[in-house]
Amino acid sequence: MALKVGDKAPEFKLFNTEKKEIALADFKGQTVVLHFFPAAFTGGCTAQMCSLRDDNSFYNSLNCVVLGCSCDSPFTLGKFKSEQNLAFDLLSDYNKETCKDYDVQYETWIAGMRGNARRAAFIINGDGIIVYAEALESAADQINFAAMKVVLETL
Repeated sequence: MALKVGDKAPEFKLFNTEKKEIALADFKGQTVVLHFFPAAFTGGCTAQMCSLRDDNSFYNSLNCVVLGCSCDSPFTLGKFKSEQNLAFDLLSDYNKETCKDYDVQYETWIAGMRGNARRAAFIINGDGIIVYAEALESAADQINFAAMKVVLETL
């Protein structure tokens, strides 16, 4: 069932690019901007992550924690993070459990790949409640960053 505004955000524990376990519970009391993306080094995903990078000062000014999440390995995500100069954590959902919990999995994506993350964004308030939810069917589409910013500015 698709997550929606007002739902409790599912807990997760995933490894970042430094192989450190990161949990949603680590950010209790903080606003979390969680972005899922299908695959590192693809055009749309690079654009999505670089949009977050380019607006880093906006998110920092609101004291938000930005996290990116895909089913890529921590090693692939580490290379992607380095090459794109991303200043926020990328989390590896290699076992595809968090994508499933957030209901943002493709049943079948390109070239027969199964279970990759759909392009999606969630804003989770300090109490762990989803205050913004967007999950796209087409990987060619992009997140509505303007709508996200409006929600963030009202928190």
